[in-house]
This record gives sequence, structure tokens and C-alpha cells, in this order.
Amino acid sequence: MEKVNSYEMWLTVVNQQKPLLLFVKTDHCSVCDGLFPQVAALQVDYPISFYMVNIARVPEISGQLSLFSAPVVLLFNKGKEYARFARFVQMSELKYRITELIEWGKDID
Repeated sequence: MEKVNSYEMWLTVVNQQKPLLLFVKTDHCSVCDGLFPQVAALQVDYPISFYMVNIARVPEISGQLSLFSAPVVLLFNKGKEYARFARFVQMSELKYRITELIEWGKDID
């Protein structure tokens, strides 16, 4: 999972128009630390880009994406937010939405 180190980097990434997942975490967050390996493991099964940002280090993203807690998992397609999962993420629902995003993208291209 690639790290987003600045808001400018995030703008470049999201404007590439490709489906992607953004995992948002913060410092000293046990829920973030527990969820991260589960989400990171999905990279093997899904052909989308995975990114991670620590909002304690890049606080601009928090304001720009209206993030009020952590962890948050965001799915994007063509520069637009597609789905949002906050705090307690059900992995089955996340997998379903990633699959849906991939299939939806195939229909449009």
C-alpha cells in the first residue's frame, strides 16, 4: 500500500481517474492498527490501487475529505468518491463494494 505524504500528492493520485482505495488512519489508534492488515491483504485479490494516509501527518486531507474519525476506508473512481466506510468496517461489505466498483468500471470503459 503506497503512502500519501501530502495533500498535493493526494490530488495527483485521485485525479488519475483510476479506481482506488484510500485507507485513512491516525496515530495511537488501535482500531486503525487492527483494520489496516485486513484491508492491505485485499490488494492481492483486487486490481485497484491501494493508498494509505495518516491524517495526523497530513491534516489537510482530513478537512478536504470531511473526515471526522479514523479509520476510514474510501473508494474512488474517476476522481469521485464512490463509497465510504468509517470506524468499524465490515470486510464483507467492503469486498462487495470493491467488486461492484470494478464491475461498474468495466461497463463504462
